[in-house]
Amino acid sequence: MSGLKAIRYGAWAAVAALAVGAGVLVTMQTVGNKNAGALIEPLSAIGGPFELVNGAGEKVSDQEMSGKPTAYMFGFTFCPDVCPTTLSDMQGWIDTLGEDADKLNFAFVSVDPERDTPEVMRDYVSAFDDRIVPLTGSREQVDAMIKAYRVYAKRVPLEDGGYTMDHSASVFLMDANNHFVGTIAYGEAEDSALKKLQRLIENAPASS
Repeated sequence: MSGLKAIRYGAWAAVAALAVGAGVLVTMQTVGNKNAGALIEPLSAIGGPFELVNGAGEKVSDQEMSGKPTAYMFGFTFCPDVCPTTLSDMQGWIDTLGEDADKLNFAFVSVDPERDTPEVMRDYVSAFDDRIVPLTGSREQVDAMIKAYRVYAKRVPLEDGGYTMDHSASVFLMDANNHFVGTIAYGEAEDSALKKLQRLIENAPASS
């Protein structure tokens, strides 16, 4: 399993920084050293219904995830650095939250379903924490969620004939009704990330 946790170094890097102000989300993605673009979306436009499968091949929809706030990260198992780093951070948040971690959903959504089968996702994510739900599906299912959540994802060919994926690097935070409330930026300080997660828990409706 240690091979799954190893960082595969390469030329690719993706950095996404999101800022919320006056009811508008401004998303900045930088792809390598190329152009940086800005996407402005109303907060209400981020999120929506989806239907994917987990590591056991079982259907998981937004309805199954509702009832608890959710932290979604988007990436792929061949990711050289951003994804394993963020999954390691997520594992640390879960450990630090202790029992409160059970009041949240944590999910890793593949943007590369051609390679990220349910079994591959299951094995990869289990190397970090079994409480992180691996989600993948058909190309059409994944693309529908990417579009609904305004996630940046682009296939980039490599010189050896393979490819990598550039993608949004932030963790998307949704409330218990699957409404977007903010993000945790890639590399954000642990104290800041934990405060956002704790705020999600505090604002969630009490369990019946």
